[in-house]
Amino acid sequence: MDKKNSVKVTETVLRDAHQSLMATRMPFSDMEPILPVLDQVGYASLECWGGATFDACIRYLNENPWERLRKIKKLVPNTPLQMLLRGQNLLGYRHYADDVVEKFIERAAINGIDIFRIFDALNDIRNLKKSMEVVQKYGKEAQIAIAYTTSPVHTIEYYVELSKEIQNMGADSICVKDMAGVLTPEEGYNLVKALKKEIKLPIVVHTHATSGLSQITLSKVVEAGADRVDTAISPLSEGTSQPATEAMMISFEESGYLTGLNKEKLGEVAEYFRKLRDKYIREGLIDPKMLMPDPRALIYQVPGGMLSNMYSQLKGLGLESKYEEVLAEVPKVRKDFGYPPLVTPLSQMVGTQATMNIVTGERYKMVSKEVKDYLKGKYGKFPVPVEESFRKSLVGEEDIISHRPADDLENEFTKLNNEIGELSKNDEDTLIYALFPEVGKNFLNNYYNPKPDIIKIKAYF
Repeated sequence: MDKKNSVKVTETVLRDAHQSLMATRMPFSDMEPILPVLDQVGYASLECWGGATFDACIRYLNENPWERLRKIKKLVPNTPLQMLLRGQNLLGYRHYADDVVEKFIERAAINGIDIFRIFDALNDIRNLKKSMEVVQKYGKEAQIAIAYTTSPVHTIEYYVELSKEIQNMGADSICVKDMAGVLTPEEGYNLVKALKKEIKLPIVVHTHATSGLSQITLSKVVEAGADRVDTAISPLSEGTSQPATEAMMISFEESGYLTGLNKEKLGEVAEYFRKLRDKYIREGLIDPKMLMPDPRALIYQVPGGMLSNMYSQLKGLGLESKYEEVLAEVPKVRKDFGYPPLVTPLSQMVGTQATMNIVTGERYKMVSKEVKDYLKGKYGKFPVPVEESFRKSLVGEEDIISHRPADDLENEFTKLNNEIGELSKNDEDTLIYALFPEVGKNFLNNYYNPKPDIIKIKAYF
């Protein structure tokens, strides 16, 4: 077959791959040696920031996420860097005022992000518009992501109409973001085919290998006309991660699609991460359970990152025996909540609620403030109206707001800057505090006032 067609590839190993397999615990020191080689592979982009990386840096790795981004950019000067941004939620778990959104995107763009993949957990485009406008103001690509899920209302027609709205809003590209790995090959083909008929923007497809179908799905969406797909280098692929980059490259090229990827450089990257993966497994950072496909994802709709985090948290509480029960509870909670796509922050809300329902032995005995705010409309419009008697049983007589939630927020960057005071040396520090107040404050304290290593001092004397 003449190789006339092409498909571009985004590598996820520096963000979603390790977020999905090992709860985002890869430190920069493990990335640094291979970054110059990753820059020579020929990727369309390298996803390296956003999602849970910011949180994990300050909460677990004692790294400044802004400094990580600058270091990556220095070592990867030729390949566009990409991040995942939660629209009005940025990288946190609540909506932020527009001035905080603007400041965050400004700093991310200046420090090296070229492509902003922006999504809203409810596919409420009112929560995407501000981020998109600011990204484009700084001359970067605003890629709007559709949070893909299945439900009585999440049909191909629904996604086509949503994509038309996104195109009319002025986006640069559209990503079908299948965070749970539930996009089946035939549905993926039909969806991309329908989008290519109606949408003039580049179509990107992101999926996970969770259910075991992802390699076939990516092959089918490329056949249907997808312009770009996400993959992960083989040692950190499959399971709850993305399909393997090398395998997909070979498959695409044998089918007549040029990828532009350098096979020898990919081999170097794979060999490097193969050793790291073995280390992570030995250290218990990667649980073998996360490496296995589980077709039950097609029923539970649980994203890879949510699976690994949920299992890790239950294990930490000594309750890993409840894992299967919690999994089975997830779709029930999701139905109660109006079928929201299971993506941050809704995946955390649904997952936590399912866990509490099982651990306490009584459904909705305990309900978080975030869930109550969601049921009041403070995160956006429900995909399907929530049963009113159920909603009132948790939040009482409060009405559902019908406007853009961020319209209720006054500018807050100056206030946040004043709150953190002298601990903040620049706007980036204030943003760390804005996104994660308690954890951010502790991080900044330790970052600027490191405590001496008592053990070493005792050993010295």
